[in-house]
Amino acid sequence: MATAQALDLSLLYDRDETAWLEAMSALAASGRYAEMDHRHLSEYLSDMAKRDRREVFSRLVVLLCHLLKCAHQPERQSGSWRGTIREQRRELRQLLESGTLRNHAEAVLADAYAEARRQAADETEMSLDVFPAEDGRGLDELLAEPDSS
Repeated sequence: MATAQALDLSLLYDRDETAWLEAMSALAASGRYAEMDHRHLSEYLSDMAKRDRREVFSRLVVLLCHLLKCAHQPERQSGSWRGTIREQRRELRQLLESGTLRNHAEAVLADAYAEARRQAADETEMSLDVFPAEDGRGLDELLAEPDSS
């Protein structure tokens, strides 16, 4: 029966991922580990970890890009830019509650800055040389809300 169950779960994974997740959750909750679709579960968990890392990198790029644009085009600052900065900081602080994702953010911060620098140059139509080659701020400084006094 476990083989038929595994085959059914494998088909379910391809047809309805949400139903497959619910089935996997139910099997785990009831301790029926042998009946789980281990191959797809491993793949799914790996994909989730990659997705989370991509999200951290992407949010860092957006945050850094907007900070660069604000610093180099203060006359063009808008509520939208400030709102985007606030949103990215908030979302990153939540994501980085995970120690693993925090370590990842620290590891990719320089790469995210390099990408943000290129994007800011594209979006502002300013020369890449206008933007500093490196950003000396650490992760905690980037995520901190500025004093509003």
